[in-house]
Amino acid sequence: MVSRVNRVPNREPQGGEVAQTAVQPERWGRGRRLKVSLPIFIILIGILVTISNITAVPWNTEPTGQSIETLSPDTAVTFSGSGDRHASGSTAGNAADSASASADNQGRYQVASHHVTIKAVRPATGEVQSMRVNIREPVGASGKRPAVVFMHGAGYGTSDNSFADIAHDITSAGFVTAVPDKPVWSTNDITRDYPGSAVAYDQLIRLVRAMDDVDAHGVGIYATSESTWISPYLLTLDPDIAFQVLLSTMVYTPRQALGFFVAQNFTLVGANNGYQSIVRRVFHIDSSMFGLANLDIPVQLKAAYSIPTFVAYGSKDVMTAQVEGIRKIVDMARASGNRDVTVRSYPVANHVLRLGDEADAGTELSDNYVGDVIDWAVGTVQGRTQTSERVAGSQIYQSIAVPVELQSNRFLSLYGVILHGAMLALLLAAAIIALIALGVKIRHLIRHEGPVLAMRHGFGGSLLALATTTMATLILFAAGLGQVCYAVVKLGWGGAPAEDPGMMYWSWPMVQVVSTLVVWAWSRVLTGVIEEASARGITRLPPRKGAIRDAFTGREPVVASTRLGRVLFWVTTLALMHVLLFFAFWGLFIY
Repeated sequence: MVSRVNRVPNREPQGGEVAQTAVQPERWGRGRRLKVSLPIFIILIGILVTISNITAVPWNTEPTGQSIETLSPDTAVTFSGSGDRHASGSTAGNAADSASASADNQGRYQVASHHVTIKAVRPATGEVQSMRVNIREPVGASGKRPAVVFMHGAGYGTSDNSFADIAHDITSAGFVTAVPDKPVWSTNDITRDYPGSAVAYDQLIRLVRAMDDVDAHGVGIYATSESTWISPYLLTLDPDIAFQVLLSTMVYTPRQALGFFVAQNFTLVGANNGYQSIVRRVFHIDSSMFGLANLDIPVQLKAAYSIPTFVAYGSKDVMTAQVEGIRKIVDMARASGNRDVTVRSYPVANHVLRLGDEADAGTELSDNYVGDVIDWAVGTVQGRTQTSERVAGSQIYQSIAVPVELQSNRFLSLYGVILHGAMLALLLAAAIIALIALGVKIRHLIRHEGPVLAMRHGFGGSLLALATTTMATLILFAAGLGQVCYAVVKLGWGGAPAEDPGMMYWSWPMVQVVSTLVVWAWSRVLTGVIEEASARGITRLPPRKGAIRDAFTGREPVVASTRLGRVLFWVTTLALMHVLLFFAFWGLFIY
C-alpha cells in the first residue's frame, strides 16, 4: 500500500493548534478490517477467559442436603433425681423430679439491677476500656446463687441494649446475671481480638465470683454467634466455668464459617450462580498481607466443649452450618471427656433465636427457648440427671457442606490488589484528564480558539461510547452485587428472600454479554489505530525512520493531533482495559 505524505515544517503544535499534515493514506476495506479485527478480538477474549479461569477457585459443596432427625419434637428439658454438685444453697430452686423447672422458677423473684465499671486491659496492646456492666440480682433469693455472664455477638453491643429480656428472665429464676459492654478497644468488625476478649470476659467472671450472693463454683456463660469464637479461649483460660449456653455456635474458623454462610445465602436469595465466583475468590484472600489474622484463627480448641453445654439453633438460621457443627461439637465434647451436651432446634427462629426479622424492633425470642435455657441451667447447677432427649426440636438441616478446604492464596491476593489498585488509579487519572480537557474546551469556546483534542477518524466518538458503556456495565455489576449483599444481610437477620430475585439474577449474564460486545468494539478501535499507524510506516519492520517520533510528537498523529487528546485517549484506554481485567478477575469471562 502506498500513501502520500506532504509534511509541513517540523514543529510541535502550540496550544489548541492542530498539526498541519496532509496525510492521505489509502483506506482499508471492510474485509481487511475484519481480518485484523477478528484475531484481535480472539486474542483479547482469550486473555480475559484465561485470567478468569486462572483466578477461579474450586469449591466442594458436597454433600448437600444434610440433616439430623431429632429424637423428639418437644424442646422441653427435664431432670430427675438430685445431684451432689453445689447442693447447699447453690441451686436456683427445688423443682419436682421428672418435671420442668421452668414454671417453678421463671418469674419467682423480682429483679434489681445496678451498674459497675471495670477496666478491661487488652493484653496485646495494653489498651484500657472502661467496660460498664449491668448486673441483675434476684430480690429476696437466699443463699449463694448461680450466675450467668453474657457474651456479645457481632457489632458493638452495650450493657443496656443487649440481652435485656433473657437476662431479666434468667435473673427472675434465681440467677445473678452480668451483661457487659462488648470489649472492643480500638478494633473493628474485622480486627476483633478474640483471645484478648476472652481475658476481658474472664475478668468479669472473677468479679462476679467475688460477689457476696454468688456461688463461685456455679458461674456459667451465655455466648452467641461471634462470641462462640471467644468461648473456646475463655474455657482454655478458665476451666472452672460451670456451664455454657451457646446460641448459633460458629464451630468452624471465620474463613470457613463465613464462606459457608455467604455461599449458601447467595443461593437462597436467588442470586445468579456466577456471583458464587466472587464468594470463592473473596474467601481465598490472604488476609495476613493486611495484618489480619482472624480469618484463620483456630477455634476448635480442646477445652471448647469440655463442660456441660446447651446448644441452640433456629430452623431459619441461615448463617451456621448446623449439621456438621453439631457433629463436631459432640465429637469434641466426647474427646474431652464431656457427655453432657444438649442440642435444641427451634422452628421459625432465626440466627439469634428471634421470631421474624431482627432488623425490626421488638422481635420476640422463640417460644419455649427462654424456659428451656432456664430449666437446663437449673438442673445443671443442681447436678441432676437429665431425662429429656439430648437432641430435640425441629429437624436440623444444612444445605451445603462447610468449605473446610478454604485457605489463603497469596498469588491471587497479590494479583487482585495490584489489579484493583491500578484500575482505580487509572480511572481517577482518566477522570482528571477529562475534567482538564473539559475546562480547556470551555476556555477555547469562550476565546474562539482551535480544537482541544482533535481526535482523528472517529476515535473520539468511539472512546466516548466505549467509556460510557464500560462504566455503565461496571455500575450495573456493582448494583447487582450490592443487591445480593443486601438480600443476604436481610435473610441473615430473619427476613424472607424476594420471590423474584430480579437484578440479582439477570445482571450477571447481562454484564457478560455487554463485556463481550465491548471487547469486540475495542478490537475495532484497535484495528483503526493499526490502520492509521500502518499508513505512517509505524507497523513496518523496521519502522520507517522517524515514524514513531513523528506520531509521538504530533507531526503525523495516529489518534489525535494534540498532546492532550493523545494523553486522554491512551490513559482512558488503559483504564477501560483494566475494567475488563477486573471483570475477568471476578469470573465474568467464564461462560
